[in-house]
Amino acid sequence: MGSVKLQDRFGRSIDYVRLSVTDRCDLRCSYCMPKGFRGFEEPKAWLTFDEIERLLGIFVRLGTRRVRLTGGEPLLRRKLPELAQRLSALPGLQDLSLSTNATQLGKHAVALRAAGVDRINVSLDSLDRACMQQITGRDSLQPILDGLMAGKAAGFDPIKINMVAMRGVNDGQIEAMAAFCIEQQFILRLIEAMPMGSTGRNASYMPLGPVRERLAARFGLVPQAQELGGGPARYMATADGRSSIGFITPMSQHFCATCNRVRLSVDGTLYLCLGQEEKFALGPMLRGGATDAEIEAAIRAAIELKPQQHDFNTQPDKIIRFMAQTGG
Repeated sequence: MGSVKLQDRFGRSIDYVRLSVTDRCDLRCSYCMPKGFRGFEEPKAWLTFDEIERLLGIFVRLGTRRVRLTGGEPLLRRKLPELAQRLSALPGLQDLSLSTNATQLGKHAVALRAAGVDRINVSLDSLDRACMQQITGRDSLQPILDGLMAGKAAGFDPIKINMVAMRGVNDGQIEAMAAFCIEQQFILRLIEAMPMGSTGRNASYMPLGPVRERLAARFGLVPQAQELGGGPARYMATADGRSSIGFITPMSQHFCATCNRVRLSVDGTLYLCLGQEEKFALGPMLRGGATDAEIEAAIRAAIELKPQQHDFNTQPDKIIRFMAQTGG
């Protein structure tokens, strides 16, 4: 194995892999997956745990320090704590985290924490039951809150709440979510909707700049330089430093120049950018007898395809695939 870590042609170090373990989900969030969608990957195409462990081991040897388990809803993948334990044991991996809608978290929180998952992000777009039913397609608020509290009891810290801000849908509930997260000492992250597939384009995009000003005045927030998990959020903190609110602004103030991540879909396709089509199929190599050295060379070649930035603003109709197909 070579000693040079992964760096793209624009000088960005790539040390973060978001690993989708399933494209299935038990919710149908309006900005993520079309209602009635049935075009899921067949389970036989999913990478096995052995294949994932081998592939992520190569990534870690190439300098990957953070891995996030995503989906779809990753907790629908059977025996996920077993996979988490195998990945957390990879020498050199510093941070293993999970993105979840938390509907299943109550069953698995203790096992996941014991398996080495350090942090969790929970998707929660409203504290209003009817609004959540409208967004997710089912009466989901209470199961999510129950899972969230199970995660807190299991010792996950920090817990981040991801809220996609949508004009005319949940924009009137942002202050209530901020107050809830400050009270519970969760980290709220507000996210601008991205035009990924028809679902993303139909989400009622709203820029977060005015929201940031409003929340700063309401809660006495001050700018915070501390990095919280290697993601793209820009944070502000409460005056006492006990809570933070992050703003993820891929549309109004993109962060492409510092992008350090790639996404690996459930079938082993490596996506180099959410807002571009560049990808590289690693799954066939895993199943075709490729050596570790050959897979490493393929990963290096794939990283060279990573584009400089997305085209969400200039070509909003470009990306046909929706978020759950890429991996969150």
